[in-house]
Amino acid sequence: MASSMADRSWIVDSVGETAFSRLADGLTGSALQSLLLEVMHARAEARCASELVDQYGRDPFCAPSAVDLRAMLAIDGQLLEAAERFEAVELSPVAPMGACSVVGPSHQNRVLTALRATEVVSDPTNVLALECSLRMRARPGADVHLATSQRILRAQPVPRQPGYAQHFRLFALGSGGVERKDHAFTIETVVLHVRTMLAGLLRLERLGHSLGRARVEVLASAEKRQLGGRIADILNAEVQPLEHPYYSGGLRYRIWVSAPDGEELPLGDGGAFDWLGQLSSNRRAVFIGSGLGSQLIALRFGRQSPP
Repeated sequence: MASSMADRSWIVDSVGETAFSRLADGLTGSALQSLLLEVMHARAEARCASELVDQYGRDPFCAPSAVDLRAMLAIDGQLLEAAERFEAVELSPVAPMGACSVVGPSHQNRVLTALRATEVVSDPTNVLALECSLRMRARPGADVHLATSQRILRAQPVPRQPGYAQHFRLFALGSGGVERKDHAFTIETVVLHVRTMLAGLLRLERLGHSLGRARVEVLASAEKRQLGGRIADILNAEVQPLEHPYYSGGLRYRIWVSAPDGEELPLGDGGAFDWLGQLSSNRRAVFIGSGLGSQLIALRFGRQSPP
């Protein structure tokens, strides 16, 4: 926090160190919320109609998607049909503030923080972990398998290239459970996620999307190398070293698919996380989360006439 603020000292200088400290941690949550709501109310009242149009035209957070809505809904429908073993849920467009940064290594600046202690959802898998935690609290010992499709928004800069946008559609799976003997829950669930994603891609290929042969890659930390090997054997995949700290459970998988132009893209991504252990204070609680770039399918794997 100190190094971050040193780089942005003008923020403190603009209001004074005392006022900043009071805003940051001296006010109760409800008091800060009321203050910020009044500030935003005053700023909104000062705006004119032409400013709205100008911002709408230049602000990438506000721009509509480049994908036809009917095409996107058709893709979502096929993926949800493939996820028949998962309960389909529609998430709120906002999540509790810190949904990504508290349990994972993501910085809060990567999400669009809102008022009322919320943030715009930047990754539905984090929200599915919260939902799994609540359901497992209500039914101890029960496994939870959820699926969703959501338009998410991320605040970090994106390349100014076709196909990149501040907000995009993502299909996600989230499963929570208490680990069983010989890591049975982790193995069964990772395999279920991968096969569900592959089934969805197969359905889209039959619908006419130009999806090339899918290749599954399993990545494991040194501590989980043997576990990763067991999963890879089931999926007929190879095990690679995992060095990405985001996958706190030591396991990750990727599904690579060749686009019509020949480029191989990592269309699906998932793995094991310790988030449920943090949320429930139960170290045996395991969360498996997966995401699939459904909007990327519409943009890069265009639908042809079905065979």
